[in-house]
Amino acid sequence: MTDGTTSGRSRRHGRAGRDLRAATLVGLGLGAVVLSTLFLLEPAFAGLVVVVMVVAVWELATALGARSIQVPVVPVVLGTVLMLAGAYLGGGSPLVVGLGLTVAAVAAWRLGDPRPGYLRDVSAGIFTTVYVPFLAGFALLMVRPDDGAWRVFALLVVVVASDTGGLLAGVLAGRHPMAPSVSPKKSWEGFAGSVLLGVGVAVPVAMFAFDAPWWTGVVLGVTGVVGATLGDLGESLIKRDLGLKDMSQLLPGHGGLMDRLDSLLPTAPLVWLVLEYVVTV
Repeated sequence: MTDGTTSGRSRRHGRAGRDLRAATLVGLGLGAVVLSTLFLLEPAFAGLVVVVMVVAVWELATALGARSIQVPVVPVVLGTVLMLAGAYLGGGSPLVVGLGLTVAAVAAWRLGDPRPGYLRDVSAGIFTTVYVPFLAGFALLMVRPDDGAWRVFALLVVVVASDTGGLLAGVLAGRHPMAPSVSPKKSWEGFAGSVLLGVGVAVPVAMFAFDAPWWTGVVLGVTGVVGATLGDLGESLIKRDLGLKDMSQLLPGHGGLMDRLDSLLPTAPLVWLVLEYVVTV
């Protein structure tokens, strides 16, 4: 027998396992901030990306540190700022050069620490550098052209549609687990919902935002859904290895920043490629 508090909490969380009311409010607030800076003040959007990725680096480093994996945070944070500022101001070459400099700085920084585990900690630092700021740099590459705001919007809306379609279809009809040992709640029915809604929003975005043929929207939608799904599964695997449910409790109803960025980060370079060489050619 459960009391009223427990029953109310269960109703709010539902089969999704989260406080859906809090998650919705936080999600709407984050969306408003991102879209307003993206379309009204582009440099503010770039600055927001830098701040968010610095916090995400700290969050991931903290989670790894709880398992005695010490990410060299100082060079990774400095490299985050360098890479993202370079991507926004100079394009792809500064992003790649910044990655190389950050990797070298991580290896050099850890040399001064006498504790064992040099290879482990440097590998974790390089992983954090690639996973967070380098992948995020593709969002800032997308914002550079004249239609850059719409390119980033395409990335965001496809990933959100993928997550939403997967959640709804998974909750309503999920029966066959996609990867039960990694993410037991992710189902093939949920993936089908992700594809349907992801393509459903990508086609009109491609046609009306970029004046592109409808089929390029299908490519955009499918690519975005695959990237978002793999990103979600990848972070679930990381959290399983670390023994975590969420990366942090920073965002009510969502967990940590990395729990919101898991789908976006790996999808950003894929969507950049599709927009650059399929949709806007």
